[in-house]
Amino acid sequence: MSPAEGVTSALNDPSAGPAAGADGRLRCPWAELAPDYRAYHDHEWGVPVHGEAALFERLSLEAFQSGLSWLTILRKREAFRRAFAGFNPATVAAFTGEDVARLLADAAIIRNRAKIEATVRNARAVTEQAENLDTLLWSFAPDPAGRPAPRTRADLLGCTRESEAMARTLRRCGFTFVGPVTCHALMQATGMVDDHLAGCFRRGLR
Repeated sequence: MSPAEGVTSALNDPSAGPAAGADGRLRCPWAELAPDYRAYHDHEWGVPVHGEAALFERLSLEAFQSGLSWLTILRKREAFRRAFAGFNPATVAAFTGEDVARLLADAAIIRNRAKIEATVRNARAVTEQAENLDTLLWSFAPDPAGRPAPRTRADLLGCTRESEAMARTLRRCGFTFVGPVTCHALMQATGMVDDHLAGCFRRGLR
């Protein structure tokens, strides 16, 4: 789930466009709900991300976010990085039952057994692929020329043909907690698609 979807209840008008912040800049409306969101929106969301560990981190955090606010994830991100060894796939793939028990006792992260075990399984799936995770995930990025800029929150999609294809491929490769909505949120967050609203100052900046 993207930040925009995660704060739907706070955005009462789906037809509204970008909102002006205290600095006068127009932003996607969800960015104005909290300073953490604003910083994430301005510096990370939609910026292309490459590298196996960086993409594994984003994939894992999107899975942990399922059913929760993205704000919770942002505020626990450093703790997640410490708990999961910087999201180095080879290191996490070697985690044992003792490591899972350690993570379940770590109050600084989200202590959900299914999500923790899925992260370990997904790390193993990463290490077992002949294709680098970066190459695999980015192979689903659509041609930006074929995607008109969304003007309002109502124009944003929950999933796409590309995210459905990504989810199918990842599941075939042994990944879990990778449904099409999670994959689309990953694509938005890592710059595979640019879903900043038309008029947002970040739109088109890479």
